[in-house]
Amino acid sequence: MTHDFRFGVTMRSIRSRTAWIEKCRQAEALGFDVVGVPDHLGTLAPFPALMLAAEATDQVRLTTFVLNAPFYSPALLARDAATVDLLSDGRLELGLGAGYVESEFDRAAIPFPTARRRVDQVAETAMALRALFTDESHRPRTAQPGGPPLLIAGWGDRLLGIAAHHADIVALTGARTDDAGHLTLATEAETARRVTRLTDALGERTGTVELNILIQALFSDVTDDALAPVRPHLTAGVERPEDYPTLLVGTPQDMADRLWELRERYGITYFSVLDNNMEAFAPLIARMR
Repeated sequence: MTHDFRFGVTMRSIRSRTAWIEKCRQAEALGFDVVGVPDHLGTLAPFPALMLAAEATDQVRLTTFVLNAPFYSPALLARDAATVDLLSDGRLELGLGAGYVESEFDRAAIPFPTARRRVDQVAETAMALRALFTDESHRPRTAQPGGPPLLIAGWGDRLLGIAAHHADIVALTGARTDDAGHLTLATEAETARRVTRLTDALGERTGTVELNILIQALFSDVTDDALAPVRPHLTAGVERPEDYPTLLVGTPQDMADRLWELRERYGITYFSVLDNNMEAFAPLIARMR
């Protein structure tokens, strides 16, 4: 099974209701299929923001990209997710991750579990949500039968294994992170190994699960100044942005060709960008369509 291309934009800090509505409408007008909200302290709370996005738009899907599973009681999370899905007429996609920034746990006064325990909590939350959403007695009921599609984001072996078992959409983070929240982008070779690991874990589900990746930056011209923001996140000894699947380089056609290559090579059909890259990415959507 080959999935159609989909394109998402992850919205971050917005200063007003008007600005949020305008940006969500702009994303839809530019051709994006999905509007997402991350789960970091200092950004908008995901569910209220997505509910307003639903009111401001007509068709875009809505996603939490992604919730820190250890922050949430599964029962309370199921209530919030079901509410948004019901009131948005079934437009929600529920994204989960393990969380990785220890300082955010500290600020929230939530104990920071070990990496193994955080990954376990993703699995436990996914199983609990599936059970609640398929329970005919659970209220509120979701608009989508069986609940919203479940997206799980990860990169390590255990989290990819859990995603392969539970997720409708697997979001490849395309990067390694440490407990301080520092992100190191994965090279092409690392990405190939991770996709192989995921494919092995998916087994018979290969081809039925949608694969996503977050594009971190776009470069029309590779200069020292242009690379400066991402250089701290590059793997030591690998300086060319062309060696990273999460970085796009060249003309819009060059970038579109790269997305086709990622689809053919890895089966990735769902591409997301951060909101600062929304307008730069939009010409690629038209070309890919």
